[in-house]
Formats: sequence, structure tokens, C-alpha cells
Amino acid sequence: MAYRKVATALLAVIIGLDPVGARPTQAAPSEPAGPAPGAPGTDQQYLPADKAGLLTATGTRSKVWVTLQRGGGIGEIFYPDLGTPSARALQFQVTGPSGVARMPQPSTELTSDRSLSYRQTWEDPAGRWRLVADYTVDPDAAVLLVRVRLSGHGHRLYTIYDPALNNSRGGDSGRTEGNALIATDGPVTSALVAKPGFTATSNGFAGTSDGWTDLADGRMDWRYASASAGNLVQTAAVAPESTLALGFGSSALRDASAVLHRGFAGVDRSYARGWGSYLRTLSRPPSVADRRLWRVSAMILAASEDKTHRGAYIAAPAAPWAFGRDDPSGPYHLVWARDLYQIATGLLAAGDRAGAERAVDYLFGVQQKPDGSFPQNSRLDGTPVWEGLQLDEVALPIVLAYQLNRASAWPGVKRAADFLTGYDQAPNSPQDRWENQSGYSPATIAASIAGLVCAASMARAHGDTASAARYEATADAWQKNVKAWTVTSTGPYSDKPYFLRLTKDGQPDRGTTYDIGDSGPSGVDQRRVVDPGFLELVRLGVLPAGDPVFADSLAVVDEQLGVPVRGGLYWYRASFDGYGEKADGSQWDYPLPADSRITRGRLWPLLNGERGEYAIAAGSLREARQQLRLMARAAGPSLVLPEQVWDRQPPYRPAGTPTTSATPLTWTHAQYLRLAGNVAAGRIVEQPRVVAQRYQRLSSGQR
Repeated sequence: MAYRKVATALLAVIIGLDPVGARPTQAAPSEPAGPAPGAPGTDQQYLPADKAGLLTATGTRSKVWVTLQRGGGIGEIFYPDLGTPSARALQFQVTGPSGVARMPQPSTELTSDRSLSYRQTWEDPAGRWRLVADYTVDPDAAVLLVRVRLSGHGHRLYTIYDPALNNSRGGDSGRTEGNALIATDGPVTSALVAKPGFTATSNGFAGTSDGWTDLADGRMDWRYASASAGNLVQTAAVAPESTLALGFGSSALRDASAVLHRGFAGVDRSYARGWGSYLRTLSRPPSVADRRLWRVSAMILAASEDKTHRGAYIAAPAAPWAFGRDDPSGPYHLVWARDLYQIATGLLAAGDRAGAERAVDYLFGVQQKPDGSFPQNSRLDGTPVWEGLQLDEVALPIVLAYQLNRASAWPGVKRAADFLTGYDQAPNSPQDRWENQSGYSPATIAASIAGLVCAASMARAHGDTASAARYEATADAWQKNVKAWTVTSTGPYSDKPYFLRLTKDGQPDRGTTYDIGDSGPSGVDQRRVVDPGFLELVRLGVLPAGDPVFADSLAVVDEQLGVPVRGGLYWYRASFDGYGEKADGSQWDYPLPADSRITRGRLWPLLNGERGEYAIAAGSLREARQQLRLMARAAGPSLVLPEQVWDRQPPYRPAGTPTTSATPLTWTHAQYLRLAGNVAAGRIVEQPRVVAQRYQRLSSGQR
């Protein structure tokens, strides 16, 4: 009862009511009046996916995640789970004597490498003003705080908040309530308050009566008290030194007011203590790693786990390119079995076994029954979204369960292994790991072999010798034939045999053609399409690193896919790849005309991690350390790792700097942690021992 009285009193002060009753106190300096015109406003897609930071509190009480934009301010805010954006943006605008100021791109920096705590600083090029914003999240409520400090004589500060409650950009209604901005969409509510209180507020519609439109002349003239359901944008005039609180949920205003009363410094200390406590549960960063990036990578992985559906780690807290416009499922906000395997191995490398265990629980909890396969991707609650089948996504959960010695997962492991041995096209997969081609893929076959051998080991432990023999016989047949299915001796790139990305027919010396997709060329000879996925055969212990076909294949990959940067190479993921920005740097889109070559995939830093793991197996720790350094170089100043970095093609941005692809990508951060751990250990720690030992014995003629 005492807490409720205090919260009620604080709420009354914030929104402008007398704590004793409903008598209004002194009105705000600029009284809002009337509903906003221009409904429903313009729909705007979510902001670019190259985020500069990710904030969430540790623990499960505060179910809000906040992204920072590289271009400035806050991007998508997720509530009540990591699959549901509930805000599009919260940004700032400075005005001065000469009108609206051009907001330069700010610097974004970590304020501590032991917490996901960030600061953004905008500097006027002419030195007339400076804006600093610090961000934090309350550990006990769905509330974020922003502390702002504007310096510069005669300049004023405004915040512009664009809610997208319940992942619906067009259904939000808003109102000014005392000195608070309230937005609602069905059962979801947000509340924006400040201390000192806002000196003016307005509710409007994007593109017609919003703050960006109003402030174009440098003045805030509109004071709309409410806006009906539509593309709501809320605007407020902010004191030069102020703290903003944005809360979500049925008690959003009460929670935001209470957290605001506690003050930024106290909330931020609690937030940082939570991350510090998490880091103390982990291993020490290896000496070979960039210790700041190692810690941030571990925290990014932990922050990418949903707090309601435990073990559900998403691919990225972003919606790249056209996905931010009209794909409500948000594919990067989904859970992918392959990415979750990568994340779990990264967590293990960092020392977070509990997180990896939750990932296993999640995977076998969403396993499709009765066939035993796994969804191509799923919502956080396990509901399948896309309907593709990828055999590596069936096999890698088995490998993870084996690695964690999860005997309790045996029923699910058996269903998955039975699916692999019973699927009549296997190891020909309907989709490879890049998801836009079918065929005999070295990477997919490697995962399938490893999965079956791991399943056989678990079967014997459970007394199922018949299943174990069947799994091993299938795996051995695939291991014996993998090069016959995927290595060409007649390709155009080398006189020596080399691995292909995949073959459509299991006959790599034939000039079978297929369409690349993603605007790539049509009718391409399969012998002209390469990728480095064959390295999975070494990482998972299926083939030895010393097999000459690997060195010959890497020479082809370096020539065809490598782009020199300072210190080495970054690589395209495959020949003729079109999954990336358009040639002029504008966003990837769909549908794309076949053979138009409108879009271009750029360079993937996670491939440096895979190359480094191969180097370890091949006995070159020096090269592995070099690949680790190249991965670290792809991180921006706020230490987030991207999906892709620019090449030397238009728009001619510096090679190796992040594109507008998904950033941070959890797979990339996981790969960094894993490579660092493997370099420190001098071996591939996640390689299933039972797989490597089996094929070492068979290659030496032992049974």
C-alpha cells in the first residue's frame, strides 16, 4: 500500500494533477488544444538495420529491448518480447536562432565494456551547439531512461517519438495527459515523461502533422492534444538538461514516473551491476582476443534471448532493407535452428553453459512432430513461419545436444536422426545454409554426417544398437561420397579439383545450370559457383584439413570471392550473390527480376571466423589469430559486429566498414567468441570428438 501511495503521488506530479484529488495544478506553458489533422498519416518502414547498440537489462523482469541508430537516437524498441517491435524511433532535433539544425551523425560509444551502456554525442560542425545523450534501462520495469544535455546559446531541444505498439505502425492513437505523452494500440500502452517536465507537447500523424514537419522552420507551433488511430508521432519540447522516461505496458505511466523519480544515475548503476554480475559468471576473455569486443559479444548474445520464451535467441534485433517495410514476421526477429546452434556454441565458448542448455531445451521443444524435423524459422513461441526444409537445421541440434552431453534430449535426437535417414532425397537438401538453393551442399552434408554420428553415440548410450548402426552406415556412405557429389575436376577456375557451393544433380563435372536468385544471373554452370562452406567438413571432423582438395579450393575461393583489406581478405559468401544492397548502395528489395543483377551481396566477417577455425585444424595458429583480428576490425566504435561489410564496389565506402545489413548479427558475435576460444585452446573445441575419431580410423583403414 505504501508503494502505491508513493507511485500515485509521483504520477500526479508528473502529469500535472494535485495528489489529493483531481484538481489541476498550474498548466503547462503551452496548452495543447484540439485533435490533430491529417489522419492516418504516412506509413514509414522501420529504420535501417545497422544498429549502433542494443540495451536490455539482465534478468527477466524488464521485458524491453532498445536499439540505437548509427544515424542517431533510438531505433526499434521491442516490448513485450524480442519478436515484437513496439516503437519505431525516439529521436532528437535541435533548433537555433537560424532555424532547424542539421543533425550530424553522432558518435556512439560504450561507456563501459562491462555493461551494454551507451552514449551518443552530436557536435555541430560549426561549434555552435553540442548534444549528449546517455541511455539505460530499468532492471525491474519496462522503462528506458535517456539523460540529455544540450549546450549552445539560443538553441532548443525537442524529442520526436514514433510508436509502433504491438508491431503495428498504423494503429496507434495518442494524447497529452497533463505533462505526459500517452500512446495506445489495443492492450499495449506507452508513456513518455520527463524531468523537468516538457514545456510543450503535440500529437500528430507522420508526414502531415508530426514534429518533423512542424519543426522545419525551427519553431514548434502545433499543440495537438490528441490524435486518433493512425501513424502516430508525438513531439515534446525538452529542457536543455533533462531526463526522459519511456515506459510500456498496462502501468506504463506509473512505472515511467516512478523510475524517473529514482533518477538516471541510480537506475544506471543497477543496470550496470546486472551486466557486471553476468560477466563474472563467464570465463575470462582469452589473451588472444580483443577483451572489450569479447565481453560485448557475450553480452550481445545474452541480450538476444527472449525473457518469456527462454532459450529463444533471435538472429538480430533489426529488420534489414525491405524487411523493415512490409514483412510483419520480421525474419531476423525469428529463431533459426542453425543460428541458434551458432549462438549456443558461442555461449559455450564464453562460459555461459546455462544459456546453451536453454537453447537445446528450446530447440527440442519446437521440434516438429511426428517427423522430427525443425522449422526453417519460428516465432519465439515456436510457431513455424517459413516452410522451407534445411537438413543442416535438422542435424545441428543433434550435434549441440551431443556436445552438451544432454542424455535427456535422446527422444528428440532420435526423431531428428530418423528423419535424416528416412528422408528419401538426403543428403540432397531442399535448401542450403544460404537458403536460396537446393542440392548437394558440402556444408549441409557435413552437418548431416556429424549429426548422425553424434546420434549413433547417443543411441548406443541408450542401448539402441540397431539405430546406431543405421545412423553410422548412412553417415559413412555420405562421407565416402561427399567429394564425388561436390568436387569438380572440370571447372573453369582451376586445373585442380575444387569444391562447389553445391551441385543440383550430384555430378560436379557436368555443366548443369541453375538460376542464382536475388537478382543474380540465370542459367549459371554449377562449376562456376563456389563458396567456402566446404570448411564445415573440417570443422565438424568429417574430412582432414590436410586433404589437398581443401588447399586447392581455398585458392579458388580467395581468387573468386576474396577482397583485400588491410591485414588480409574478407569474402563474399558465394559467387554471384545478390543478397545485399543495390549497386548504388540503396536497400535490397523484393521481388527482384531474375538476371537483373540489381543487388549485390557484400562481404561477411563471420566467414573469417570459419577460415580461422580451418587454419587451426591445418596447424596455423598464426593465420587463425590474423582472422580473429580481421573480425574485430569489422566492429564499429560501439563494438557491434555486422552481417556484411562494404567491398570496393559502389557506393565506394571504405572496404570493411558495416553496410546497412543486420547489425549486430548474433551469428557473427558467436563466431568471434568461438574462434577466440579455439585459438586460445589450439584446437576446434566444438568439433564432435566422436566424428573426428571415427573418420580418422576409417581413413587409416581401421574399423
